[in-house]
Amino acid sequence: MSTPFRTPIHLRWSDLDAFNHINNARYLTFLEQARIEWFATIGEDWVTDTAAPVVASATLHFKRPIEYPADVFVELFTERLGTTSVVIGHRIVAADGTLHCDGNVVAVWVERRSGKPTPLPPAVRRASERIQTV
Repeated sequence: MSTPFRTPIHLRWSDLDAFNHINNARYLTFLEQARIEWFATIGEDWVTDTAAPVVASATLHFKRPIEYPADVFVELFTERLGTTSVVIGHRIVAADGTLHCDGNVVAVWVERRSGKPTPLPPAVRRASERIQTV
């Protein structure tokens, strides 16, 4: 497996639920932030006036609650690369390696006007290949 993209997540007091755990809905926000940070590292256009990614599905497997305060990271890697989509695997891990959540997100590039799938931008394909699992 190649090296995944890894970014720290800064937890906020407002991320907590009544049980002093990070609210499960926040995990999706953490994953979204990590994807945007990864896209920003591509160095080329990944979204344009005519095409952009949409999330077709998101799967999260909650393994262990994140208690505040904590140092956590999101790791992203490519599980499958298609013509118009990429399956981005994810893991939310603590600094000590504890796995809090894993799963994947299917991102599909669509034409903004029609909403129909369009081929992945070449820059996204190259970036996805760099973090692809074997």
